[in-house]
Amino acid sequence: MTGITTPLRVGLVGYGLAGSVFHAPLIAATEGLVLDTVVTSNEERRAQARAEFPDVTFAASPDELWARADGPDALDLIVIASPNRTHVPIATAALKAGLPVVVDKPIAGTAAEARELAALAEERGLLLSVFQNRRWDNDFLTLARLIADGELGDVQRFESRFERWRPQLKGGWRESGDPQEIGGLLYDLGSHVVDQALMLFGPAVQVYAETDARRPGSATDDDTFLAITHANGVRSHLYVSATTAQLGPRFRVLGSKAGYVKHGLDPQEAALRDGHRPSADGGWGEEPEELWGRIGSGESPLTGGGAPVRTLPGDYPAYYAAVADAVRGKGDNPVTALQAAAALDVLEAARRSAREGVTVTLPTVSEEQTA
Repeated sequence: MTGITTPLRVGLVGYGLAGSVFHAPLIAATEGLVLDTVVTSNEERRAQARAEFPDVTFAASPDELWARADGPDALDLIVIASPNRTHVPIATAALKAGLPVVVDKPIAGTAAEARELAALAEERGLLLSVFQNRRWDNDFLTLARLIADGELGDVQRFESRFERWRPQLKGGWRESGDPQEIGGLLYDLGSHVVDQALMLFGPAVQVYAETDARRPGSATDDDTFLAITHANGVRSHLYVSATTAQLGPRFRVLGSKAGYVKHGLDPQEAALRDGHRPSADGGWGEEPEELWGRIGSGESPLTGGGAPVRTLPGDYPAYYAAVADAVRGKGDNPVTALQAAAALDVLEAARRSAREGVTVTLPTVSEEQTA
């Protein structure tokens, strides 16, 4: 597809939370992409999509997209934002139809399935990318810069929390105990915090985890802790929870020279939920100074220790800009399926660790974890 100058036509499968809040707005905001077709049979969701994107067309099932694959109205990219259990079969069908694919996280329920999809995409010479948008969170970008600049020295411990206070169940497949649904926080928010840890500190060699279903009637984990030992010696302590009455810092990172502490979540999800959209006017992903993290040593940031560090703007639009370039052959895949498989290795090890009460040693580090 090198040399394409007309906008790439995107088919979006699913218009629930992921499709309507994240994918559709970001696709529409990306130069060189156009939201062409939304796959949903839900009339309420169709009306919601039509209100924001009047020119969008609809399909009742993904099969309608494959039927168009060789015609004049063929699509250039398929984005899968449907429930987790559908990711592998729909991605497989799209790749076999000759279409590049973006899949929301987690790409699959197992690392083996992710690697099978990666092999199929490579065989067909097609893009297969995973929507790990939290790589473009404001705090993550800031921390990555601090580490790269040597501001913390050698990082020794990384604490990452993605915590919420949702004491009542909301229902739906994400809270289902059916293994086929791939629900629970370990695979939901855990996909984000594990991916970030691997991107910052490289491959994992040992994993320990504790998972609990704390809310009455909960059928899957809603309060989970993971401890990762990385090959370079860094230890990551990762917390994901829906039952945290007092939220901890999003990041607490301790190095040989200094530490960095950051509270609060990146503002982009809240902005998208509230109907705000990225634009060329600037200001997207910015947060107020009072939410900036602090860097220092020897004293708590809550008592004035350290110095404030301006948080870099979050940049979810950068993901789809990179995808557009990759489809055109002008850039690299921003998140590969093999990187996602490496994260799934950790999640599978965490599930086993919690079930058996053991620390799991991972197999020999593979190159894909550092790709």
